[in-house]
Amino acid sequence: MLCWLAVAPGAAWAVVRLAGLDRGPLVQALAFTPYALLGSLIPVVLAVALRRRWPAVVAAVTTAALLAAVVPRALPSPQPTVDGPELRVLTANLLAGAADPRTVIALVREARVDVLVVQEFTPAAQVELDRLGLADLLPHRQLNPMDGTPGSGLYARHPIGDGGVRQLRGGWSFTQAYATVTVPGAPAVRVESVHPAAPYAVDQVPGWRADLAAQPAATPDGPLSILAGDFNATLDHGPLRALLRTGYADAAASVGAGLTGTWGPYDGDPIPPVVIDHVLVDRRIAVRAVTVHPLPGSDHRMVLADLHLPSAAG
Repeated sequence: MLCWLAVAPGAAWAVVRLAGLDRGPLVQALAFTPYALLGSLIPVVLAVALRRRWPAVVAAVTTAALLAAVVPRALPSPQPTVDGPELRVLTANLLAGAADPRTVIALVREARVDVLVVQEFTPAAQVELDRLGLADLLPHRQLNPMDGTPGSGLYARHPIGDGGVRQLRGGWSFTQAYATVTVPGAPAVRVESVHPAAPYAVDQVPGWRADLAAQPAATPDGPLSILAGDFNATLDHGPLRALLRTGYADAAASVGAGLTGTWGPYDGDPIPPVVIDHVLVDRRIAVRAVTVHPLPGSDHRMVLADLHLPSAAG
């Protein structure tokens, strides 16, 4: 009985994850699936030590299932062969403008960022970023600063066009700035600053699902597309995996960096870090590296993706 009690939670978790049953309070729980994988090893050891055959079998199958779901994020995958220019994309959640703008500017300058997308972008943050020199570094922009958390922005080194702002319909009514970036030597690429509603409570889950479903699908036979920002979802959430299946790749997971936490702990609570900030790229774009950087004043970390685009001739 002790063995079965130890095995049951992990087995149930694996079923929920693999079957895509993220509903209600299970949505929050699934964000911690990598930690559940580590915990699933304990019942295996217990059942083997007590020589309980069937609990050991179920526990081993549970661990294997969770391994199959989680481990690919830590393993690099083959990248498309491209001969176009490099594009460095940085995303940063500014926590209602409370994040340290100097840290953002320093990374933009040092990493020679080409596109910066920001969430929870306020008028005060816009003023301070410009005062520190962002207008010189990334002069092209599509901005929608707002007090509080709904604001969004996109800054670019290269000219942009077809820009605008989308209003999401989830509980928080976040906005998403977008534009098409013209990089010399490459096809135009559409970039959007993503920020769906957070599923912080059960009554927020429908808005979260609706906002993720409203994200622009990839266009494998059309223009290149990049989505970057605070998705409020991990790769263990079904709606995000559905978005990936339209033709995107998660940049961090593509280079084996998909387990580096980008959010948490929050507000002093002992929440282990989870990966909810992403850069999703069209599968025709090659990912060279992804790094995660601290951002004082924010509960999120910045995600920097070093990408290579197809050539315009291709």
